[in-house]
Amino acid sequence: QILYLKPPWTLANLLKCYKKHWMAVFGYVVPRSLLSTIECLYKHLCTGKTVDSSTAGILLQESKKLLHAFSSRSDYNGVLPQAYAEVNKLHQTLTEVNIMVLSENVVCEKMEAMTPNLQNCEEKKLHPSFHVAQENRHQEIWSVLEGVWNTINLYSIEIFQKLDPNAVTATTKSSFEEAFLALQKLLAAVNGIHEGISR
Repeated sequence: QILYLKPPWTLANLLKCYKKHWMAVFGYVVPRSLLSTIECLYKHLCTGKTVDSSTAGILLQESKKLLHAFSSRSDYNGVLPQAYAEVNKLHQTLTEVNIMVLSENVVCEKMEAMTPNLQNCEEKKLHPSFHVAQENRHQEIWSVLEGVWNTINLYSIEIFQKLDPNAVTATTKSSFEEAFLALQKLLAAVNGIHEGISR
């Protein structure tokens, strides 16, 4: 009967109504501390600010918290569970994408540290990008894999040469150990690439 803004509501209007009637109405239905969630959502979703992936994750988490709180009152004719499921799905997808990008960064950093003959890591990070031409993407991926293969090949040749009993001497021990350790690290990076491709 008493409303700050009448329907139909936009998201901005809805959040304004929450804030206006929080103490008198909504604070009796859900914990009053959730007002900070309302303010957070309004600040990032209704003021024209650009939202990055980390902020989007926070906003989805806050939205889940708010929907969960209202679920203790009613399911609102099935609308609330449906909304919660969609928000949760978005949050899971964003989390998976962030993990994949992080994994690719870690693999790239490892390769840069142990393969000095490869080009700068920044030139071949496998970040998903819809603005890069498909042909260029293929060339970048090929360049990374070719660099990995060449490095493995070089280390393998050196190791097998050092394993020849006629060639092993005290002066070559250090070089052999260095090559062997580098190969172990490189194999870990290759496993990381394989997992990324599998995903």
